[in-house]
Amino acid sequence: MNREEKSATIQEIAAQIEASEAIFAVDYRGISVPQAAELRTKLREADASFRIVKNRLTKLAAEKAGEGRLAELLQGPTALTFVRGDTAQAAKAITTFNKEHAVLTYKGGFMEATLLDEATFTSIARLPTRDVLNGQFAGVVASPITGLVRGLGSMISGLALQLGQIAEKGLVSGEAPAAAPAEPEAAPEPEAEAPEAEATEEAPEAEESADDKTSEQDSNEEEG
Repeated sequence: MNREEKSATIQEIAAQIEASEAIFAVDYRGISVPQAAELRTKLREADASFRIVKNRLTKLAAEKAGEGRLAELLQGPTALTFVRGDTAQAAKAITTFNKEHAVLTYKGGFMEATLLDEATFTSIARLPTRDVLNGQFAGVVASPITGLVRGLGSMISGLALQLGQIAEKGLVSGEAPAAAPAEPEAAPEPEAEAPEAEATEEAPEAEESADDKTSEQDSNEEEG
């Protein structure tokens, strides 16, 4: 492996370290090529990869990625499992595979900030996979909501039916919807009587007084 190939390998492993949620280190002595291919297929289902690494190059890659915890695991023949997806499913795949072939020795690992010794790794392998947990969670959440969803669906369907019937009735009759009745207009206030009318009504009284005065004068003249 020349310098360019080594540099490319370091870059590639550093990228895998940075992208992983968990990393498992195992001693792979005794594993055959077909067995390694079988394990890789099972790990791919958990969005994980299995890689046999060179310790010196991997230490450089770990330094580049800022992951100092990996260096102490790089002793002797080492294969790394880089987990990007379901950590429990990846641990289960390795455990199941090793029960069948007994060729791997767990060395250690970590999941984010948590160090994983062999006991912790075995406990993780016993956990339900993410798909199973998601299914269980969805079932728990969906149960109390089912009635609400059905009720809302019925209300919406009923409203749509009523609106459809109203629209159909309007189309058949050809009549526009009745307009809202207008508010009655306020009665006009009575107008004040004009001064001329009062003067007109008082005029006869004035004329009558003048006639009385003339008659009285005539009477006096006759007596005189």
